[in-house]
Amino acid sequence: MARDESSVAGRSLRLVRSVAAGLAAAVATTLCGTGAAGAVSLDAILSDTPPAELSAYGFFADMAAQRPADGVVPFKLNTPLYSDGAVKMRFVFVPQGRQASYDADEVFDFPVGTALVKTFAFSADYRAPDRDLRIVETRLLLHREDGWHALAYVWNDEQTEATLKIAGARIDISTIDAKGVPFSFAYAVPNKNQCKGCHDLGGAISPIGPKARNINGSFPYADGPANQLDRWTALGILAGAPASAAAPAVPDFLDAAAPVDARARAWLDVNCAHCHRAEGPASNSGLFLTWGETEPVRYGVNKRPVAAGRGSGGRLFDIAPGDPDGSILLYRVDSVEPGIMMPELGRHLHDPAAVALLREWIAAMK
Repeated sequence: MARDESSVAGRSLRLVRSVAAGLAAAVATTLCGTGAAGAVSLDAILSDTPPAELSAYGFFADMAAQRPADGVVPFKLNTPLYSDGAVKMRFVFVPQGRQASYDADEVFDFPVGTALVKTFAFSADYRAPDRDLRIVETRLLLHREDGWHALAYVWNDEQTEATLKIAGARIDISTIDAKGVPFSFAYAVPNKNQCKGCHDLGGAISPIGPKARNINGSFPYADGPANQLDRWTALGILAGAPASAAAPAVPDFLDAAAPVDARARAWLDVNCAHCHRAEGPASNSGLFLTWGETEPVRYGVNKRPVAAGRGSGGRLFDIAPGDPDGSILLYRVDSVEPGIMMPELGRHLHDPAAVALLREWIAAMK
């Protein structure tokens, strides 16, 4: 899709923040309640032959409203992965009597039978982002005896059911951006192999988001806002966690009150570091973007690329301090051209808020 500065990909940072705030409020409202419904099917989670329909798992008391069934806990990330501006609704199910083990740095060690559920939706009009959401897919990460398995379910037009799509799918999205301009694009539901492209850690599929630093924040539960780490401990689905005040936390990258460096590093950590880390598929680049990386050259400052191909855009350093336009990292995050854009999977549009933030971050470097 060609870049159009009037499209959602070209919104100003102020408009992006306004829309993001509206979407967060919409999701919080949707997720505040929990419902009874039938019990979650552990057999479906553990089956070598996954159900053809999402409803077979029993994750939701109300599918269309995304109201979770008993035992299914909604959550959010302080800074989430960008996926073409999609609204995301996240849930975790841990089998009764079992617990995830806390880890201060990596994804929690979830027991067999755990399900991580993430639903993607788009607003019909980003001037009113809290109304008329169209659910397009729900992705599952299911922890079985032999490891994690990734599956994608695509929703029907009636918003009543989602069907398993092993081979992925293309979905036409038509909406109106925050400036009132109609635009369309083809949204890609990943196939099973593409899921591993992002979720590969040391050769095995692994979750990305539920780390202490990204869970350690408030969530609007039905009985009022509470810290998610503390709530998971109280619910008995997480063991070994300290009080939230003693746990690491990243900021919301849109929070202008937080330091620019922390916001930029938080965005890179969740959007890029699943590949750009020592154990990840991009380890040979020598660029490590994890939150805990302390050596500036290792996260790109004055670092020359291992291979200076088309993706460098003729630039000499991953991050050239004080020179955003001379930095490969910003060039690739801002691009929507296959073979150049980063992240290379999971998006077709660029994230204007992230581009603006990374530009500000690099410009301030000495």
